[in-house]
Amino acid sequence: MKKTGAQILLEALHSEDANTIFGYPGGAVLDIYDALYQDKRFTHYLARHEQGAMHAADGYARASGKVGVCLATSGPGATNTVTGIATAYLDSIPVIIITGQVPTPLIGNDAFQEVDIVGISRPCTKHNYLIKDVRDIARVIKEAFHIARSGRPGPVLIDIPKDIQQDSCEFVYPKNIRLKSYNPTYEAHAGQIHKAVKLLHKSERPVIFVGGGIITSGADNELMELTTELKSPVATTLMGLGCFPGDNDSFLGMLGMHGTYRANMAVANCDLLLAIGVRFDDRVTGKISEFAPKAKIIHIDIDPTSISKNVPVDLPIVADCKNAMQKLVKELKKEPVEDKQLKGRDDWFQEIRKWKEAYLLAYKQDEEGPVKPQYVVDMLYKATGGDAIITTEVGQNQMWAAQYYQFKHPRSLITSGGLGTMGFGLPAAIGAQVAFPDRLVIDIAGDGSIQMNIQEMMTAVENCLPIKIVILNNRFLGMVRQWQELFYERRYSCTNIQHAPDFVKLAEAYGAAGLRTADPKEVKEVIAKGLEIKGPVVMEFLVSKEEGVYPMVPAGKAITEMLLV
Repeated sequence: MKKTGAQILLEALHSEDANTIFGYPGGAVLDIYDALYQDKRFTHYLARHEQGAMHAADGYARASGKVGVCLATSGPGATNTVTGIATAYLDSIPVIIITGQVPTPLIGNDAFQEVDIVGISRPCTKHNYLIKDVRDIARVIKEAFHIARSGRPGPVLIDIPKDIQQDSCEFVYPKNIRLKSYNPTYEAHAGQIHKAVKLLHKSERPVIFVGGGIITSGADNELMELTTELKSPVATTLMGLGCFPGDNDSFLGMLGMHGTYRANMAVANCDLLLAIGVRFDDRVTGKISEFAPKAKIIHIDIDPTSISKNVPVDLPIVADCKNAMQKLVKELKKEPVEDKQLKGRDDWFQEIRKWKEAYLLAYKQDEEGPVKPQYVVDMLYKATGGDAIITTEVGQNQMWAAQYYQFKHPRSLITSGGLGTMGFGLPAAIGAQVAFPDRLVIDIAGDGSIQMNIQEMMTAVENCLPIKIVILNNRFLGMVRQWQELFYERRYSCTNIQHAPDFVKLAEAYGAAGLRTADPKEVKEVIAKGLEIKGPVVMEFLVSKEEGVYPMVPAGKAITEMLLV
């Protein structure tokens, strides 16, 4: 029996167990939406903006480990997804973006709502397709999911003209897929593993430095085993938070611009840096010529283009993180670390403890106020026991969340790392809540960032998704203001946003609950009440206006050149 292109698309998605879709309808995807209306196997979440739909699909993918699916119409619908696509691309998140296109004969004629989304999205997708034959839909979907989730994951866009959605053919879904030009390397080379073990054995001051690749490969258990075997401290990127328990004695914290003092000092003084699933972003390295100057660097990553791209390394290992660590642990167990190195590592931990004591992440909350944003995050952590899924917006709120919420589990922090996308947290929280209906999902937000996609409150309310939004309202675009304070003589150009909406009334207008306090003595009470309410809640905390995120490494400086207050 023949099926239309729209029906074939849904059959293919169902074959990939991708029955959850975030989207927004329009003329060029009416046939797909009509097919969705008749196919009860799918759950579609109507966003209020295509960027929101894309971030929700992204959040769903980050939380669940599955491939997210976003559906948008042609023209402005498609272009509205681009910020979300770039967000997913830079953080290596597997999302399939399906866009409608004008009919094939009209492509290139400047038809109504026509745009070359394939061309526009090419720099920020792992791959993309323009389908020109209905018989290609099933194969393309199979390929797209394989590309999105394998190797270094990433977003794949599929553009489907309206006439292709209406054409028909027999549905045959490929059992296997093989792409001659695309074969990621999963197995670590035995020779490179052997060389790595030799370097590790010689080290007395090692640091294991890990990122989002650990979470992607599901290698948190292997990381713990490797850490125990090496007796080495662990530092993470922002994207790696949660892959190693935040309350573990071996945890140094986050590295880089707003990293901990001990993490930055440890990397600057280590004799070996074992980097796994990281890409050495500039926010991590600071001044590259002074990054880990005393260390031999081993870099494990599945993406060969990430190795030695920013930081030259002594030993590259192209492989899946989990596979490489399993092999490292196996080799290390055959030949344990010698007593001399163990003594050196004991001394190393003593030195790290001194750095920790010299500068703890700390704040002082006076009873009379104002409310410190760090205090709110700290109390949120204590109220949840660290078991919530935390999404963030971008800016100071994001960094305070990273510093003061001790993430214990992978996929518990969902944040825009590489692109730094304001407006990400709320729709990402929606996606995470859809993935885990019974988990507590909290978006830690700033008063500026939350307004970027505040319309998605309606999506949460409409679908009874009980997300909690914690707004740290300092009446500023806080992170930009902090830079203006430090480097522009407090010329607060366009960062003072005193005229903001009443977030409590706004929450109520959408049908959610709204709570607010400016009193430190009420913070615990507001958090407890907000967590008890069953539906979506906005908790607004009026916090200290000119509070800064510290430590802070100024741009172009070495990571040891930290501003501490």
